Amino acid sequence: MNYMKTAILLVALAVLLIWVGGLIGGPRGAMIAFIFALVLNFGSFWFSDRIVLAMYKARELPESRFPETYQIVEELATDANMPRPKVYLAPNDTPNAFATGRDPEHAVVCVTRGILDMLNREELKGVIAHEMAHIKNRDTLIMTVTATLASAIMMLAYMARWTAIFGGFGGRGSRNRSGGIIGLLAISILAPLAAILIQLAISRSREYGADDRGAHMAGSGEGLATALGKLHAASSRYRMNASPQTAHLFIVNPLSGNFIAGLFSTHPPVDKRVERLKAL
Repeated sequence: MNYMKTAILLVALAVLLIWVGGLIGGPRGAMIAFIFALVLNFGSFWFSDRIVLAMYKARELPESRFPETYQIVEELATDANMPRPKVYLAPNDTPNAFATGRDPEHAVVCVTRGILDMLNREELKGVIAHEMAHIKNRDTLIMTVTATLASAIMMLAYMARWTAIFGGFGGRGSRNRSGGIIGLLAISILAPLAAILIQLAISRSREYGADDRGAHMAGSGEGLATALGKLHAASSRYRMNASPQTAHLFIVNPLSGNFIAGLFSTHPPVDKRVERLKAL
């Protein structure tokens, strides 16, 4: 089912790219956009995880320095009968974590430096179990591809806005020109909103599902519930320098200190998540 949703997202992006290309450069622009869409779709499927890891300057966690973290991952992978994901470290002091990868055989769990400093073993196990539940549920493909597509949509919005401002679009008559400019300005406004709605549509239910499955993988929901409270409090005080297009990947909203971002949060309320976990 996730593969079908991913395919729908990729096709939608291609149509949007071709439409914008046509508005900017006519038939030739549409053809260039079509070629770009093919390249982007291919890259989104095969390399979106590497793109996201590179965005946060994440590097593979050295096992010799963090043996306990690897022991947790090994235990959870064995109990869940799944391949052991790679473990990456993002050099960020704000505590958070996310998972990425197109399938369980190519999966990565990424933790920040801050989360390793803040959480005890039981809490860290709960967080890692949550991220591995995303992998087990095969959420990571659609979540990571969506991050890449959202970034592309934002790029389109900027491109459309500047094209409209400078009139660099290929219409000849004044009516065509004014109509094209209106279309480009509409894209610059509606495209970011579409990106947010896509993220909202795929994220909230998946977080609840990963909480439930992660709690069972860890043997208890108590560690994850306590960790979520700590992470939420920390993210409210110290906003992470995170891209809004990738906010839905993290275990707690990295932009929760931002009022506007909070209105369009890609995550369920933490208190509801904690309440559900304690009920387990």
